[in-house]
Amino acid sequence: MAPEDHEGATSLLQSFERRFLAARALPSFPWQSLEEKLKDPSGSELLLAILQRTVKHPVCVQHGPSVKYARCFLSKLIKKHEAVPTEPLDALYEALAEVLMTQESTQCHRSYLLPSGNSVTLSESTAIVSHGTTGLVTWDAALYLAEWAIENPAAFTDRTILELGSGTGLTGLAICKACCPRAYIFSDCHAQVLEQLRGNVLLNGFSLEPHTPIDAGSSKVTVAQLDWDEVTASQLSAFQADVVIAADVLYCWEMTLSLVRVLKMLEDCQRKSAPDVYVAYTIRSQDTDKLFIEELDRAGIYWEEVPPHTGKLFPYEEHSAIVILKLVLTSRHGV
Repeated sequence: MAPEDHEGATSLLQSFERRFLAARALPSFPWQSLEEKLKDPSGSELLLAILQRTVKHPVCVQHGPSVKYARCFLSKLIKKHEAVPTEPLDALYEALAEVLMTQESTQCHRSYLLPSGNSVTLSESTAIVSHGTTGLVTWDAALYLAEWAIENPAAFTDRTILELGSGTGLTGLAICKACCPRAYIFSDCHAQVLEQLRGNVLLNGFSLEPHTPIDAGSSKVTVAQLDWDEVTASQLSAFQADVVIAADVLYCWEMTLSLVRVLKMLEDCQRKSAPDVYVAYTIRSQDTDKLFIEELDRAGIYWEEVPPHTGKLFPYEEHSAIVILKLVLTSRHGV
């Protein structure tokens, strides 16, 4: 195999691996590139390699995507294989038969590979909206913020971080594994989200004691219930956060107003230096984006857009308009 062909096959394998482990939409896979590769004599070897890097991947074997997703993926892979004149690959049909015998669940797993070779695995709901909340699935801005954090670890290393609206926990778990914070506080308000969030912390090898900070490697991790409409300044102050982050929480105007209220409270309750704040969100509506900026300006909170980062680690919609704002809070009590 020529060097450029080997490089192309390696890139293709990595794309299939990352997209499958994260259970991304099947149309987003590089199927056209695969069709071209399958015309080569080594096409069958490539298919077997894809099988090992997806359905048979050690991470997937232990914590796989939904049965329906795996079935549809294998069916499409077999269809591509059958479209070229070659001998049948028993391994593909055996893998599909095994999936067909597996019982479906309301929960599935998505896994995201880190540069260290480690991974973050999340248990998520198979429905986008489940139990009256969107917090049971991972959204693109959480992936984008996690990528930025991994590329800028100094912003989080040996610092206490409070995450508002943690959802499934992807961003925080990636930061805990890659950036070595002193302490990390996951927070959300929905009971079902908190239950799943605690489960994901455990799933990723962290110990967890209810309501108390715990040792997780070099970091202390806490899962806290935090209702933005009811939280008090003393509760926020008790976290003693050096950094506050939030991802994809601006999906309606009520949430936007509540978030700005919490940020203003953080600014007012600090006894020393105010925390650094990073808010990542997908611009789904110009009105929502405009409202957030207007409310920040009205509250006197200075903001600036963080330059786009260069490393794309996780599979998400490449054409999504995602931004990270760094907010500058001013302590009312001085240093």
